[in-house]
Amino acid sequence: MSAEELERRYRRLLAVYPWEHRRTYEEEMLAVLLADTRPGQRRPGLGDALNLIGAGLRARLRVSARGFTEPAWADAAAVTGVLVALVLLTIAGKGLIDQLVPDPSVPPPLRPAGPDLVDWLRVAGWAGVCFAALVGLRSVAAGLAWAAAAAWMVLVGPGVADQPTYVVYTLPQLALAVVAAAALSVPAPPRRAIAVLGARRLATLVLASLAVVTILEVNRLTAPSYDATGYTSYVFYDLEARRSLVVRLYVAGLAAAAVAVVVTLCTLTPQVRRRIPVMLAPVAALAAVIDTALAGWQESSMYLGRVIPLVPAQWAMLVLVPAVTFLAGVLLVRRREETLRMVALGRDADRERPAS
Repeated sequence: MSAEELERRYRRLLAVYPWEHRRTYEEEMLAVLLADTRPGQRRPGLGDALNLIGAGLRARLRVSARGFTEPAWADAAAVTGVLVALVLLTIAGKGLIDQLVPDPSVPPPLRPAGPDLVDWLRVAGWAGVCFAALVGLRSVAAGLAWAAAAAWMVLVGPGVADQPTYVVYTLPQLALAVVAAAALSVPAPPRRAIAVLGARRLATLVLASLAVVTILEVNRLTAPSYDATGYTSYVFYDLEARRSLVVRLYVAGLAAAAVAVVVTLCTLTPQVRRRIPVMLAPVAALAAVIDTALAGWQESSMYLGRVIPLVPAQWAMLVLVPAVTFLAGVLLVRRREETLRMVALGRDADRERPAS
């Protein structure tokens, strides 16, 4: 009975290995493990257990890493890299325009002095990422994206000590940069993003980005000034105008741009369009955590006028939630596609079955 119990426990440990590995080597590994046991031993040794768990996890990571080189993941990564780089270029471009064109609604003493070197480098860097990714220089695009993420760590990261709210507020942009860099680091054929998207889809994404920047800038430059008195102002988040119709037009324009992007991505193949949300989900999860779980902390830091440091549990949440969200998305995609594959096999078997 002790030998059977020991074998069952070893099999539980071997379950850490991927199924493909167990199918080929499980019996051989089990025979070696049982041959090295002591007479009367009922449990695996601590060293054996740690070695099996560690080796099994490494094997699973290798299998998962190989899975990201599949054509569907490579295509989704190529599209996601360009899409996120375009989003970050849009954000950087709007920030540069805000510095170049003064807001007439802001009193002169409060207006920005103008763009600095970092503002120009952000635009140039993400424009370079987009260009390099589209022309097939993926290593250059990935290097520029990783450099942008590293620049955030150097320029913004030290502010954790005295400006933690600003650091946390800009974390989604860091997450976008990391997503773009990681997506562009996935091996793919040259100019794969253009091949998958096509000229029309790419043009739609670019035009949607330009439309968003145009609407936001028109709203900023035509918003009521602070020194005006006796007027009615309609506000929807950061959109403001003296007429409700104008605000509605702003919202409709932004909604139309968002719908155009979503429809464009939905016209891709099912394998690709399932994976793009998985790669973007960590950023959305991080933004949701900041807007919900850390909303009270941000308000307290603002109204108290002093630095309130985040506790380790909050930092862990900011790191783990995006990672867990991504892994959960990967598992859901794999389960979904495995289910579809089994359904297709069942249908093929039904077609080949002779009629009785």
